[in-house]
Amino acid sequence: MTDTTLSLDEVEDLARQTLIRAGASAGQATSVARSTRLAERDGIRSHGLMYVPIYAEHLRCGKVLGGADPVVSRPRPAAVQVDAAHGFAHAAIDAGWPEFDASARAQGIAALAVSRSYNCGVLGHHAERLAEAGLVGLCFTNAPASIAPIGGATPVIGTNPFALAVPDGAGRARLVIDQSASAVAKSEIILRARKGEAIEPGWALDADGQPTEDAEAALAGSMLPAGGQKGFGMGLMVEIFAAALSGGNLGLEASPFSGPKGGPPGTGQFFVGVDPAGFSGDGFRDAISRLTDAITAQQGARLPGARRAANRERIETEGVQVDAALMDRIKAA
Repeated sequence: MTDTTLSLDEVEDLARQTLIRAGASAGQATSVARSTRLAERDGIRSHGLMYVPIYAEHLRCGKVLGGADPVVSRPRPAAVQVDAAHGFAHAAIDAGWPEFDASARAQGIAALAVSRSYNCGVLGHHAERLAEAGLVGLCFTNAPASIAPIGGATPVIGTNPFALAVPDGAGRARLVIDQSASAVAKSEIILRARKGEAIEPGWALDADGQPTEDAEAALAGSMLPAGGQKGFGMGLMVEIFAAALSGGNLGLEASPFSGPKGGPPGTGQFFVGVDPAGFSGDGFRDAISRLTDAITAQQGARLPGARRAANRERIETEGVQVDAALMDRIKAA
């Protein structure tokens, strides 16, 4: 079997139909399929079609409940809470989004908290969605524990990314910061383990807390935070917002995002939307222009998110290359 080239519409439809066949409702599948499309569009393959067989496996084993119906509540004027009911995070976020957006515009700032949730895909896409609506977006999501504190050997927090996106005043994001607390994405270590390849120094510790370049030993041990204590502190911050504030499970309590064991992970997300007009008004746009111009004026420098934007332009024209082995896994799912 040869590799296949798919349009982004075909990517989205393939993901949606696969998830429905695996047990997801149309609403749940539609939200995840759109996320899959965006990941492939931006060249973030680890969260694109590659993840669809895992989603399907988790639907079948009950780690994700395909028929979940998110419940939205408004405990305070600027606070929107969504119980994902152990369904996909994407659908829960979509369910709470209209009230979240309206509240941010009315109050100048608002927060959306999602509990009893799951992997939300590329976090930066949610921040970018806020920026495209003219809001500054700050997003947090926690993950099952995989990072030990500095000096320790037992994982306490997950890779725990945060994302920030800033509007450009014309319906797009001027910059998107999307980074995790770990030195490398856990998916990269999983991929190396599958291929039987070594990992890089500084990525992980084994179960005894010793540095390792063995991918399997790393998965049984702990990932290292980016920047040592500073990276762990960042991950701890995310844990407080995405789990403690949202009402989701701590990474310590969450089942793994990989594999069929453990039941629903029940992790959380916490998003903040800020309307610049409610604070510095037009001064915000001017300040962002001065700041970003100071970066882009330097030869060889680029804004955070620029690589994704370049991938987007190319892939929207050329389509997505899907290797035969991945297509077989998707069809089997």
